[in-house]
Amino acid sequence: MTDSVILDVWCELQCPDCHSALDDVRALRARYGDRLDIRLRHFPLEKHKHSFAAAQAAEEAAEQGQGWPYVEAVLARTAELGKAGEPVLVEVAHELGLDAEEFDTALIDGRHILIVDADQAEGKAIGVTGTPTYVIDGQRLDGGKSQAGLRERIEEIADRLLAEAA
Repeated sequence: MTDSVILDVWCELQCPDCHSALDDVRALRARYGDRLDIRLRHFPLEKHKHSFAAAQAAEEAAEQGQGWPYVEAVLARTAELGKAGEPVLVEVAHELGLDAEEFDTALIDGRHILIVDADQAEGKAIGVTGTPTYVIDGQRLDGGKSQAGLRERIEEIADRLLAEAA
């Protein structure tokens, strides 16, 4: 897909701001469809003790073909994840009809740790400090403080890039 634009969304699955940002992600997906490749990038924050496990679980969900639905379901339960921890991650997998046992195993064997570590390292290298943070066309847009105006800015950049590619 050379005619698509890549939007990296640096996200943390225990982050209430990332949950709020889902409306923008959904709106962007609805507006652009396949022309905007929205990629989840992991940036677990130390202040949220279950965020690293949640990132690994999201990778397992992606492997089972349900990446974004899983991310959205977990983000809808950030408070519960904060209180109950990893059992919530397996429960969400079960609710979505995924192989919950495989989730449990993936969290134990750590098969997705390298992907999460690599995302986090890349995020730090490009200046990501909080979530959500968006990167499109090399520009970093920080949504951690406020989402106001971010979707419009992403749309401006995406529209320009798509027009240039046409």
